[in-house]
Amino acid sequence: MAEESRNITYDSEQNIAVADVAGQALVIYNAGHIAWVLTGAALVWIMVPGIGFIYAGLLRRKNTLSMVYLSFVSTAVCTLQWLFWGYSLSFSDTGSPFIGDLRFFGLQHVLTQPFEQVPLLVHCVYQLMFCTVTAMLGIGALAERGRLGPVPIFLAIWTTIVYAPIACWNWNPNGWAYKLGALDWAGGTPVHINSGATAFAISAYLGKRRDFGQPRLNYQPSSSILVALGTVLLWYVGWFGFNGASSLAANMSGAQAMFNTHIAASAGGMTWILVERVKKQPWTVVGFCSGAIAGLVAITPGAGYVSLPAALLYGVVAGVVCNFGTGVRRVFGVDDCLEIFALHGVGGLVGNILTGLFAQQSVQSLQGPLGTLSPASGWLDHHYIQLAYQLAASSAGMAWAFGVTTAILWTMHFIPGMRLRAHLRAEIFGIDRTYCEYAYDYVETAPEPGYDLNEEWRLISENPDMGDAEMQYVTARPYDIHAPPRSANGTPMGQYPNSPYAADPPVAPALSKRSAGPSTLQHLVPTLHPQS
Repeated sequence: MAEESRNITYDSEQNIAVADVAGQALVIYNAGHIAWVLTGAALVWIMVPGIGFIYAGLLRRKNTLSMVYLSFVSTAVCTLQWLFWGYSLSFSDTGSPFIGDLRFFGLQHVLTQPFEQVPLLVHCVYQLMFCTVTAMLGIGALAERGRLGPVPIFLAIWTTIVYAPIACWNWNPNGWAYKLGALDWAGGTPVHINSGATAFAISAYLGKRRDFGQPRLNYQPSSSILVALGTVLLWYVGWFGFNGASSLAANMSGAQAMFNTHIAASAGGMTWILVERVKKQPWTVVGFCSGAIAGLVAITPGAGYVSLPAALLYGVVAGVVCNFGTGVRRVFGVDDCLEIFALHGVGGLVGNILTGLFAQQSVQSLQGPLGTLSPASGWLDHHYIQLAYQLAASSAGMAWAFGVTTAILWTMHFIPGMRLRAHLRAEIFGIDRTYCEYAYDYVETAPEPGYDLNEEWRLISENPDMGDAEMQYVTARPYDIHAPPRSANGTPMGQYPNSPYAADPPVAPALSKRSAGPSTLQHLVPTLHPQS
């Protein structure tokens, strides 16, 4: 790496010149292009915690913190995998049409390898963010019933044999879909169809949550403000870097992509709430945010290929189709509780199809010389075969993501300690509490309203194998009345076998731990936690 750095020089305008070992100039990169793509990478990274906030806000409060945790884990695991072999498998220039090789293992040769508008290292950083976003989108399907411990192992495997091949097919000049002529500006297939199919596979593997299909699970989101905040980070910040910097240059094509992105999101949000009114449902902040995200997802594959009026159509179609796509999970009986497949799988497919119809070479020409890029011509340019190319890439990506993810999940299922399904006790009391953490710091008498804790504890007592391994680390705290009290030998106390709730203790009012005085807490503890 040190030897490679000696071949990089700067001119008076801070443009970068890369030379070979003999000092022969290979390529000169514009500093403005580099600055914009690096800025875009930073903007895209903000999407990762944004996704975590949206997922956290949509779930019940006992499971919210686990989603934020997954955003950090996804970033760390994807970064390490990308450093060693992920980028090479996706973008090496000597690989096969199916997957790259290890020429760039450990980012070797990246500093001096000639590329298009920006240095390969800049491209590597930018594409890392796409990998991380995709992983975070898909892994959200673990919500409310997935174990967090095996997630790093799963992500390392998944990014290697699911994400890397699909990225190679669509974005590597050697990839078969790229050579076929499939158009994908910023990730309709590698990001959205991939994550949607992955989430559907995870949801199918995990099975339904307890009380699936019952009124109890028709809960309100725990924090609509978190959903709104996450949408702000995605729409107003991240997606402009996601689509705008995918031109890999500061040019008119990037400006077109950014404006198309904003139009589609606006149209998607308005369409979604109108559909809700037609269905006799109230319009909500969460509904508008869902529609905006549907529009953002749909425009992703065509942002730099279609006109501004077409972007409006993307948002409208996505708002309608994705809204009705939320019924897919009920048709197949799959508990995709965050509607990841409806928004990203269906939305990505809608975007790919519309790109086959509305892509225009006149819009693509804003990017300048095409180089190795395929001409972007859809039905508007009388290039009717383009729709078939789009469907081929979409179908292959969805089938590969679903099939291989399912294989990974079931392989891990039979390895001790690696299964991703949480046990009943963790599901009832919440994934957050399983790992000794809480998103909201106040006293409650139940994990959520409407639960009969005596009944829940009876089920756990009669099914001792349902205890989660991580629960051994949970201890009752003075302000934590979720945990059953235990006797000196560690066994739960109560009238019903192992039930601390059969005595029907007095219900404590909601109380902030920080605002309550010591005397108040001391009064609550003996009442709700009889000591042995």
